Amino acid sequence: MSENNVIVSLHPAFLERMQEMLGEEYDSFIKSYELPRTYGLRVNTSKISPETFEKMVPFPITPIPWITNGYFYPEEVRPSRCAFYQGGLYYLQEPSAMTPASVLPVDEGDYVLDLCAAPGGKATALGDALHGTGLLVANDISASRARALLRNLELFGITNGFVTNETPAHLTDVFPEFFHKILLDAPCSGEGMFRKEEALARDWTPGKSHELSLIQRELLLQAADMLRPGGMLLYSTCTFAPEEDEGAVSYLLENRPDMELVELPHKEGFSEGVPAWGNNAPVLTRCVRLFPHKMNGEGHFMALFQKAGTSYTELPETSVKPDKETRKWLELFFDEIGLRTLGGQPFNWNRVETRKDKVYYLPPVNTSFRGLNFLRNGLYLGDLKKNRFEPSQPLALALHKGDIKATISLSLDDQRITRYLKGETLNIEPEEAVHQKGWHLLCAEGYPIGFGKLVNQTLKNKYPAGWRV
Repeated sequence: MSENNVIVSLHPAFLERMQEMLGEEYDSFIKSYELPRTYGLRVNTSKISPETFEKMVPFPITPIPWITNGYFYPEEVRPSRCAFYQGGLYYLQEPSAMTPASVLPVDEGDYVLDLCAAPGGKATALGDALHGTGLLVANDISASRARALLRNLELFGITNGFVTNETPAHLTDVFPEFFHKILLDAPCSGEGMFRKEEALARDWTPGKSHELSLIQRELLLQAADMLRPGGMLLYSTCTFAPEEDEGAVSYLLENRPDMELVELPHKEGFSEGVPAWGNNAPVLTRCVRLFPHKMNGEGHFMALFQKAGTSYTELPETSVKPDKETRKWLELFFDEIGLRTLGGQPFNWNRVETRKDKVYYLPPVNTSFRGLNFLRNGLYLGDLKKNRFEPSQPLALALHKGDIKATISLSLDDQRITRYLKGETLNIEPEEAVHQKGWHLLCAEGYPIGFGKLVNQTLKNKYPAGWRV
C-alpha cells in the first residue's frame, strides 16, 4: 500500500477527532502514516530462549524494547519460509499487538481464557507463559477463525489447550467465576491498524465506534462474570477511539464495583489513559495507549482489572483410565522413538484419552465441560491403525529438543528440509539417523519439524498435506 493512499483513505471525521484528541501532537501522528509499517516476531520461549534464537536466526532482527521475547525484522524478509517458523519457534505478530498478552501476569498453573482468540497471536503467548501447566481456554465465535486458531496453537506445541467455538454468553454459563486470568482483545474499529490495512481505513464510519462499544461493554461484563475473585482481566483494543477505550473501561467500573483498575507498566513510548475521554475518573490514567508516532508499532489500548476477593477452589488433576490397547501401541511407539519427556515434562498416562481411533493428551486439569462446542481438548497425539500407532503433526511440534532419541537433525540450510516441507521423500546417510529403520523425528538444528519413517536409507515423508509449504 502506498503512504499517500492511506492518508487519502482516512475519513475527515476521524482526522478531526484525532486532531482534537492529540492537539500539538497531531502533525507527528499524521506523519507516522508516511512511515513504513512495522514487522515483528515473538519467540516461543517454551522451545528456545531469546538468547539462543538470536544466535541461530538466519535473517536480521532487532529487539523490540518493550517485549522481552519480541523482535523487529525487515519488510523484505520472509520469515514464514524459514524452517524455524514451521517448527513453531516463533510467531509472526505486529509489535504493538504483542503487548496485551505480555502485560497480563500469567503464572504457571493458572486457568486462562482468551475470549476472542483467533487467529492465535495472544493465545500462543499465553500458552507459552503457562509452560504446559494449568489450562488455556482459547475461544472464537467464528468457526473458520477458530480452525485457524487451533492450527496456530498446534504449531506452537501447546499441550494444555481447550479450543472452543462458542458465544461468550454460553461460556459465561459454563465458567462462572472460573478463570484466574482473562484476556479480552475485543472486536473494535481497528483504527490502530489503518497503516497496516488500508481497507479498514476505507470502511471506517463515524458511527462504527458506538456500535462496537455496545458489544465491547457486554463482553466486559461477561468476562467479569467468568473471572474468579482475585483474578485479573486484561481488556485491549487496536483502536484510538475514546468510546471504545476509556469509555468501555468507565462502563465496567461503574457497573461492577468489584472490579478495580490496576496500574500497568509504563515503558518508553507508552501514553497514559485520559480521564476526560471516559467518565473523568482519575484512575483512568492507569490505562495505557500505544500511538504510532511515539513508538515503533501501529497502535493499541490496554486496561488491566483485578476482581475483589480471593478464591482457592481448584480443579482436580486429570485422571482417566487409559485404554489397554491404546497404551500397548503407544508404549511400543514410545520405545521405538526413545521418548524421554513430552514438551520437557514427564509423560502422564492418566491424561491419555481415546475417542474412536484417535488418541488425545488431555490438559493437566480436568476439562470435562459438557455442552460446549469445542474443536480440541488437549493435544492430538495420533491415530490407532491396525496393529500400530501413527503419530500426528501436533505431537511432533509438541516435542522439544531432547525429548526423544530417534531424531535426524539437519542444518537449517540443508535443502532436504525444504524438500521435506514440500512432502518429498529424503535420502538419509546411515550416520545421520539414530536407527537403521523406523520412526524418526526430523529436526532443523535439533528443533523438531515433523515425523518420517526410515526404510533403506529413505525417509518416507509423514508431513501432512495440509501443512506443506
